[in-house]
Amino acid sequence: MLKIFAGLKGSGKTKNLVEMVNQAQKVTKGNVVCIESGTKLIHEINSQTRLINIDTYSINDWERLYGFICGILASDYDLTDLFIDSALKICKNDVEGFEKFAQKITPLLDSQSINFTMTASIEVEKIPESLKPYLA
Repeated sequence: MLKIFAGLKGSGKTKNLVEMVNQAQKVTKGNVVCIESGTKLIHEINSQTRLINIDTYSINDWERLYGFICGILASDYDLTDLFIDSALKICKNDVEGFEKFAQKITPLLDSQSINFTMTASIEVEKIPESLKPYLA
């Protein structure tokens, strides 16, 4: 199930994401992964959560992000929750690419019953229509 937190910088997206990550870690019987650009969440995320700095892997567009997520899925059969902070930024603010990424990855994650939440720094009104049903 996909959830997207959208809004301009300072609207509380990352704060909500951190709360969701930590809550998921408390209740899961599997693994929780959180992807971010940088290391700003290292002290806010429960240490049992796999926190990945995407910058380490030179991921800079939606297709590489998709491949990276596929690699995580292929290597972690116990994954229950996946979070991406600043997903649109990781996609180089390419709204069309962000939409393609979400459309392509969602069925894959749904088929494995993985909860999938990401944030995007964009005005809610500018989110593509196909993604509006996923807005949290």
